Amino acid sequence: MAFQTLRGRWVSFLGTVVALVLGVAQVAAMGLLLTAVRDLPDRPAERFADAPAVVMPYDPNWNPAHHDLGVRSLPQAKGVSQDLLRKVSGTGGTVVDRAFHAQLEGGPKDQVGHPWPVAGFGGYALRDGRAPASDREIVVPSDQARTGDKVTVLTAAGVGTYTVSGTVSPVGWENAVFFTDPEAARLAPRINALVALGPIEEVRKAVRTAAGKDAEVLTGHNRHKADASEARDREALDNTITLVPVMASVAGTTAVFVVASTFAFAVIQRRREIALLRTVGATPRQVRRMIRNEALLVSGSASAVGTVLGLLGAQLLADMLIGLDISPPWFRIEPSLHWTVLAPLAAAFLTGVLVALCGVTVAARRAGRIRPVEALREAAVDDSGMTPGRLLLGVTGLVGAAGLTAWIALGNPALVLSPSAYALALLVPVLTAAVLAPLAVGPFTRLLMRPLRHVSGPIAMLVRESVRTSRRRTAATAAPILLTVGLTFSLLSATAALGTARDNGLRNQVSSDYALAPDGTPGISPQVVEKVSRIEGVQVAAPILTTIYIQDEGRLEVNDGLVVDGDAALKRMMNLKVVEGSLDAMDDNSTVVPDVWGKHAGSKLKALMADGTETSLRIAATYHAVRGEDAAYLPQRFAGTAAYARDGLARRAYISLDSGTDPATATTAIRKAVAGTGARFITKGQLAASESAHTRHLTEVRQRSITVIVVTFCFIAILNTLLMSTTDRRRDVAVLRMTGATPTQVIRFFIAESLLVTAIGVTLAAIATALNLTALWAALHDLFGTPPSRVPHTVIATITATTAISTLLALIGTVLPVIKALRARTVQLAGIRD
Repeated sequence: MAFQTLRGRWVSFLGTVVALVLGVAQVAAMGLLLTAVRDLPDRPAERFADAPAVVMPYDPNWNPAHHDLGVRSLPQAKGVSQDLLRKVSGTGGTVVDRAFHAQLEGGPKDQVGHPWPVAGFGGYALRDGRAPASDREIVVPSDQARTGDKVTVLTAAGVGTYTVSGTVSPVGWENAVFFTDPEAARLAPRINALVALGPIEEVRKAVRTAAGKDAEVLTGHNRHKADASEARDREALDNTITLVPVMASVAGTTAVFVVASTFAFAVIQRRREIALLRTVGATPRQVRRMIRNEALLVSGSASAVGTVLGLLGAQLLADMLIGLDISPPWFRIEPSLHWTVLAPLAAAFLTGVLVALCGVTVAARRAGRIRPVEALREAAVDDSGMTPGRLLLGVTGLVGAAGLTAWIALGNPALVLSPSAYALALLVPVLTAAVLAPLAVGPFTRLLMRPLRHVSGPIAMLVRESVRTSRRRTAATAAPILLTVGLTFSLLSATAALGTARDNGLRNQVSSDYALAPDGTPGISPQVVEKVSRIEGVQVAAPILTTIYIQDEGRLEVNDGLVVDGDAALKRMMNLKVVEGSLDAMDDNSTVVPDVWGKHAGSKLKALMADGTETSLRIAATYHAVRGEDAAYLPQRFAGTAAYARDGLARRAYISLDSGTDPATATTAIRKAVAGTGARFITKGQLAASESAHTRHLTEVRQRSITVIVVTFCFIAILNTLLMSTTDRRRDVAVLRMTGATPTQVIRFFIAESLLVTAIGVTLAAIATALNLTALWAALHDLFGTPPSRVPHTVIATITATTAISTLLALIGTVLPVIKALRARTVQLAGIRD
């Protein structure tokens, strides 16, 4: 019987099959991505491929996945000590390696400088010319310059002119500039690593004696840990690990809801069949078994197809993430019989089957409980659609949505800064509205039809009464539209509002009217800042990023520090919201810290700097900040530690003009001074946009990827549900035709009803979104002070397009079955049960 009913009602299950196939495919593909990320192949060594052993500073408790790219552990920041250098050199010789910012003018942003003696260990060989013999000579890749050229090189120590003494063939894993050993030591005092030339066991013994657990000896494929690409790959894979579960959880939740509700609706539509089965003697158990067998047949075949599709499409998903700069270019997913492939596929298949079974369980149990005497009466009357279980779930969701809104707005506004958690929070009000939709059908129908109460003709009255007396059917067809518009509106509005609020917060925090920003470089050289500060009437403050390490209850906390030139520069350029203390109290022995650190003005802050020196600073003031933007401001005497912590460059420089200074003259002089230095002169508004560009890119990729997947499922659900609903109403078409309605009037009736159902779904979506945006606006006001006053035009256009497509799909799903039904004779329509 299960086979026969599927054969007779295949149209009703078509959308469910498509939704299941796509749902299982995305679960399989994302599962393959996650297992591939956690079981990566060994990457080959690059810079030290020909080195016998590499000695590097090491912290066994350091997990780079918990820190931003470029942040170093304390041993890595300090670099190789002189004691370790002497002991390793005594085993048979060493070659010192340094890595620092060195970029040819107009060259790649990630270009790096090294001493020439380490070049040979990475497979570099002179293509022409010779090795650098003086401190004003360099060797570069042949695609960057030619031997004998005079080139400009940008470094943290300033802008210098060098002669190209030779060139090497380019490699795919770095863009390097090679200096003499003394010149490299001048530009970068920190030693990154040592190439140990002595016997391995003697080297290991020397390292244990000199550094203990603060250094390690790398051999074999472990030498890849010394490559810069290892950190970049890890950052990219961490982004993948962050993004994929969020996509999977949000899209998976939507898929479960769509598939389960579609199965349940299909069962509800078959009450007439079930009533007949109960009347002729079918037991409740037999009814439930038949429906479960249908679900097993549909879900088994759809899940199998989805599993194959997910296997084939996993690399396509990986390629999409690579194209969005989320995953590294070498990331590949290879089909095999390994557990990392079979486990996600099996899990995806079982998920599809379980989702289908869960979707029919409640409806099948309810249908099986109908007594034979009541079966036909139950089949002929459409109830409210609100079962006790659904009402309980809806009330629970409503309480949860209200509580979640209050918690975000008042108790934990920082949650909106976490895309992973906040994307799931946005689902709660939208799904709750979908669950409670049957209760809203009556009131919303009266509200939306009120403007049409004086319209002549029977269509408006028929539409209103048809929708009000079929609340279950109306709620089932409005739910996919509600999900589509609500989730699209919530996700895209939240993304746009958060990005705009960050921009506004930065604008409010910066007092200066102008700034310098990197121009194709990772930062601005302090020498360039000094050059600009010598212009008459121009004041410059360029915080240099460093790292401070704070011991807290046995743990070493790593925090950002910004070195500034005294409190005057800080007050002149930055509009910090001081919570305790005063910026006037800042001097060479004090600091200003964010309030999220839990410190108080007047107390002492004991810390280790990146070069290993210990310091104790008085906290002059605390200021309001959010996580991710909570750096301490340090006095100028710590500027030298930046070369150990990061690259010694300023990420931005703030510029103000003295009273009476001619802006046109000053800005012209500034532009001339920074030309060719890797810095560009911009306004405060342009600075805010450039500062948030990277963060906004990652956030927008997450939210838009989720939105695309969610909307795809919902579009399928809209079309499928309307097709199912309208196909089942051929008897209604017959009644209208027998009472004298023309085919045009019948089509107009169904179109009007479809538009009303769409309007109900959009209205519910707007209410759910309003709840989400209320919490978001309150949180952004608390975090940044000025939430955005309007939604960007691109978001409005996207939401409008989504709503229009949803309406169009609803009309297609309504009109096509009606046109097909009108082709049949009226008597045939009246006698058709299925």
